[in-house]
Amino acid sequence: MEDTIVAISTALGVGAISIVRVSGTDAISIVNEIFTGKDLSKVESHTVHYGFIKEENKKIDEVLITVMKSPKTFTREDIVEINCHGGIMTTKKIMELLIRKGCRVAEPGEFTKRAFLNGRIDLLEAEAVMDIIEAKTENNATLALNQLTGSISNKIESLRQEIIELLASIEVSIDYPEYDEANQATNEYLKTGIENILEKIKKIIKNSEDGIILKNGIKTVILGKPNVGKSSLLNSLLEEEKAIVTSIPGTTRDIVEGSVNIGGLILDMMDTAGIRETDDKIEEIGVQKSLEIMNQADLILYLVDSSNYQKEDLDLLNKIKDKKVIVILNKIDLKNDISLDNVSYPIVKISVKEGIGIDNLKEEIIKLFNQNKLETKDLTYLTNARSIALLKKSYDSLLSAQNSSINNMPVDITEIDLKEAWNLLGMIIGKTYEDELIDQLFSQFCLGK
Repeated sequence: MEDTIVAISTALGVGAISIVRVSGTDAISIVNEIFTGKDLSKVESHTVHYGFIKEENKKIDEVLITVMKSPKTFTREDIVEINCHGGIMTTKKIMELLIRKGCRVAEPGEFTKRAFLNGRIDLLEAEAVMDIIEAKTENNATLALNQLTGSISNKIESLRQEIIELLASIEVSIDYPEYDEANQATNEYLKTGIENILEKIKKIIKNSEDGIILKNGIKTVILGKPNVGKSSLLNSLLEEEKAIVTSIPGTTRDIVEGSVNIGGLILDMMDTAGIRETDDKIEEIGVQKSLEIMNQADLILYLVDSSNYQKEDLDLLNKIKDKKVIVILNKIDLKNDISLDNVSYPIVKISVKEGIGIDNLKEEIIKLFNQNKLETKDLTYLTNARSIALLKKSYDSLLSAQNSSINNMPVDITEIDLKEAWNLLGMIIGKTYEDELIDQLFSQFCLGK
């Protein structure tokens, strides 16, 4: 990280302004070479200066220059930001001048990567930067902001500290093996301590899995027999004519997709081909796709025509395992006497055609995913699969340590699992990491961030 990097931090195109960001040891001196105005090497940190960018004696653009000196910057290096007029040619010309003077074009996410490597932020906070940029709902933004400000990092660090205290007690036991009573006391202390940590981690895992739903959305499949109103329901929830609707059974033969925000939950919805036996080869492929996607879903909206109900209509429910399901009785505006006393899933009665019950369906979805409960919580938990997977591994190591202490195994056996749990927690916040992981993570960032 000895070189000085540069990137355009705003979207490239026509706009009011563009921001060109420079970070590194020579950031101030390089920008100073192409700037007409105050001598930037002599100005105070965190100040803004008016002037022109020039190429030799030719003015390129009228600009505002922000100078921020290390270590009180995002990267903990000297940073200069050039606010120029928006426009492709002007912005690219300034970039070209900076590269000719000695800057290197930054890789995706390199500014944030330098902030991490220089100790300005930890790995969770770095990941939160991209989460804020990609947030689609207010809850998404709140989750990311809490992660960026270090709330969840503090919880992880606190857990690591508790494990360190347990490890310290083990070291005392190992140093004084002649005291059997001390060893017994250590095992009792470990049992209680590990149990407390496990409870805290279990809570974070549960909340984090809810958080993933808030962040990534819910894979939602509309399932049912042909002509029960699946495409009409999709169109109603999306509030657009996304899927073709006819009275002919089997119209939908491929997967039709769309996203909708329901009370802060993002539903990635898929309308599927009606499930039935058919001699039509194309429709048969669609049915097979429907069954495959059913297994990938987080939520299944199982639609039944209440005006033409047969017991066989619910046979497919027996194939659905470990999924959240809402059974929807459509066409209640027509005459029907359907009874589903044996169904254990939530049941909602609607008429897509008449617009009846759609709000009730939305409320049931929110209820099913504890959305109201989530909104009342302190949204400080993990929001990506990498971190949650590491936390679960740490939990498993602690369970192994707990079993060792319960069975009065030698404390140095327990110590191995405790150290593993401590190390895994460190990987979540970046206290320990592999270079390949860091390169992969930051390569997913946008340029200039």
